[in-house]
Amino acid sequence: MAVRRVVPNLQTDAVPESREFYRLLGFEEVMNHGWIVTLASPSAPAAQISVMTSDKTGPVTPDLSIEVDDVDAAYAAIRAGGAEIVHPLQDEEWGVRRFFVRDPGGRVVNVLGHR
Repeated sequence: MAVRRVVPNLQTDAVPESREFYRLLGFEEVMNHGWIVTLASPSAPAAQISVMTSDKTGPVTPDLSIEVDDVDAAYAAIRAGGAEIVHPLQDEEWGVRRFFVRDPGGRVVNVLGHR
């Protein structure tokens, strides 16, 4: 299993204002679902940040997203390791397969793969 990207998720009630703030730092919008906006550096597209009001289908807003090349293998490894699954593995309508897990420090990690 390989990690493709890691994206911090910042929860905010000011998504449009946050989007404009990060644009001042050179980020460009690469995804906007209304409840989440992801911005990326044009010169280093894997350098990304997301701002969101809350997660559309998850029980909590994740602190971090990690995209992997094999989300099913990641899910199996996390389960075998005994970590707390916060949101089960599922396919989402916007084209990702994902689950949430709690890390040892209490942060919620959204682990995903694109279909």
